[in-house]
Amino acid sequence: MPRVIARTLSRYALLIALIAGLAFFLLYPIGLTVAGGFAADPARGLTLRPESWTLVHIRLALSDPVIRDALRNSFLIATATTCTAIVIALPLATLSACYRFPGKKIFNALILVPLILPPFVGAIGVRALLGREGALNALFGTEFDILGQGKFLGVVAVQSLSLYPIIFLNAAASLANLDPALNESAENLGAGPVRRFFKITLPLIRPGLFAGGTIIFIWSFTELGTPLMFDFYRVTPVQIFYGLKEIESSAEPYALTVILLTCAITFYILGRTVFGRKGHAMYSKAARAADERPLPPIVAALASGLFALVCSLALLPHVGVIFTSLSGVGAWYDSVLPTSYTLHHFAEALGAPEAFGAIRNSLFLSLSAMMLDIVLGILIAYIVVRTKLVGRHLLDTLCMLPLAVPGLVLAFGFVAMTLRWPFGKGGPLEGVFAVLGADPNPFPLLVFAYAVRRLPYIVRAASAGLEQTSGELEEAAINLGASRIMAVRRVIVPLIAANLIAGGLLVFSFSMLEVSDSMILAQKTSHFPITKMIFEYMNRLGDGPYIASAMGVWGMVLLTVTLFGASLMLGKKLGSIFRV
Repeated sequence: MPRVIARTLSRYALLIALIAGLAFFLLYPIGLTVAGGFAADPARGLTLRPESWTLVHIRLALSDPVIRDALRNSFLIATATTCTAIVIALPLATLSACYRFPGKKIFNALILVPLILPPFVGAIGVRALLGREGALNALFGTEFDILGQGKFLGVVAVQSLSLYPIIFLNAAASLANLDPALNESAENLGAGPVRRFFKITLPLIRPGLFAGGTIIFIWSFTELGTPLMFDFYRVTPVQIFYGLKEIESSAEPYALTVILLTCAITFYILGRTVFGRKGHAMYSKAARAADERPLPPIVAALASGLFALVCSLALLPHVGVIFTSLSGVGAWYDSVLPTSYTLHHFAEALGAPEAFGAIRNSLFLSLSAMMLDIVLGILIAYIVVRTKLVGRHLLDTLCMLPLAVPGLVLAFGFVAMTLRWPFGKGGPLEGVFAVLGADPNPFPLLVFAYAVRRLPYIVRAASAGLEQTSGELEEAAINLGASRIMAVRRVIVPLIAANLIAGGLLVFSFSMLEVSDSMILAQKTSHFPITKMIFEYMNRLGDGPYIASAMGVWGMVLLTVTLFGASLMLGKKLGSIFRV
C-alpha cells in the first residue's frame, strides 16, 4: 500500500509540474493577449473590479455579419481540408505499409516533401506558375488567374496538399503496428479485402487518423499564411492579423481571438467525443507487420501512378520556387520557363554571413525544441493514456491548445510576457527572455515558443502509439523486477519509437519553417531564423524574391536530407513508418 500511495503521489507531482509549465508558457502569454476581449479598457487589461469586465466586445463582434461569414468560411475550409487530406493520405499510407510496388522507396521519401516548404515561400512559386502572367497561362494562352478566382478552392487545395503528410505519418505508423494475424484470420473466415479494411483495419488505426485529423482540422481552421497567399481575407485568422495593427486602440482583435479559441476548442472536444474514442491494444506489432504483399502488375502500376500523381501536384510550389531561384531578375514573366538562368542567387543566399547565420540559428533552435518535445511528449502521453489521474484531460487539452491559437497572437503574448514581471524591467529574471531593447536575448524564448507550438504533434503521435500498446507488457516487466521508469524506457519507448520519430520529424520540420514566432521574437539580424531572413529578402526590391527563393531551396535541401535519412533509419531498425 505505501508503494501504491508513493507512486500515485509521484504521478500527481509530475502532472502538476507539467500543467504548471504549460500554464506559464502557454496560458499566461495567451491570457495577456486575449484579456482585452473581456476588459472594458483593453489598454489597462482586466482588474479585480467587476466594472472592468464586459462582454460588449464579444457581442459586437458576433453581431457583425462580416465576422460571422469569416467564421463560417474558416470552418468550411477546415472541414474540406481535413476530408481531402484523409482521402489523399489514407490510400497512400495503406499501400506503403502493406504492399510492395515499383518505386516505393522513392515515393516514401517524396511523399513528405510538402513538409519542407513554408506557405509564404511557396507563394512565390505558386504566383509564378498560376498567376495571371504565370507559366500556366503562357503555356495554354489563357488569362485565368487562380489567385484572383476560385480562392476558396485554391486555399483548400493548397492546404490539403501541404498537410496530408500529417495524416500519412500517423496512419502509416498505426498500420505498421497492426498485428497481421487479425487480417489473416478474417481472410480465412471468408472476409474480402474491402470488408476487412472497414471492419478490422480502419477501427484499429482510428487513433492514428484522429491524431492526424485533429491536427489538420485545427491547423487549417486557424491558418493564416495560405489565405493571405490567395488574398482570401474572409477568414477569421486574417481578420485577427490585420486587427493586430489596431491592438492598442481597438478591442476587436482581442474579441476575435477569444471567439477563435472558443470555436477551435469546441470543435476539438466534439471531435474527440464522437471520433476519438479509445483504440484497441495489441500484443504483436512491428516485427510481424514487416511482411508486405506484392501487388499484381496492373494494380502495382496503378499504385505507383497514384503516388506519382499526388507527389507531382504537391511538388508544384517547390518547382515554382526552384525555377524562380534560378531565374534572372525579371526573366520569368509571361513565359512557360525563365528566359535566362543564373546561380548568383544561390551564392548570395548561402554565402552572405547573415544568411548562413540564419540557417545555423534555425538548426539549433529546431533541434533543441525537438529534443525537449520528445521528452515532454512521452511524459504527457503516458499520463493521459496510462493513468486515471484527475486532471489528465486538462493536461491533454492544454497540449492541443497551441493548434487553436493563431501564431501571431501567441507570439505577441510572448513579447508581452517579456515586458512584465519577472522578466520585465526590475524583475529577478530581467534579460533571461528579452525581445526588445538594445541587447535582446530571444533564443531561450524561441526554443520554448517552438516547443510549445509543436508539442501537440509529438503528444498525439505518442498517445496513438500507447493506445495500441498493451499495458500488460509494462506490468509484466515490472513483475519481473524492473522499475516503472525502466519498464517504460526498455519496453514501451521501443514499441512506440516509430510514433515518436514521426512526431519528432513534424516538430523539427515545422520548427525550421516556423513563421509567426520567428518574425516577431527575432528582432536583430544575428538572431534571425531562416524564415525571418527569407522574409527580409522577399521585401527587398529587385533581386530580393529571387534570393529568398534560393534560400528557401537551401532549406528544402537540408530538410529533404533530414527526412530521407530518418526514413532509411526507420526502414532498417523498425520496418515501420518509412519501410524503404
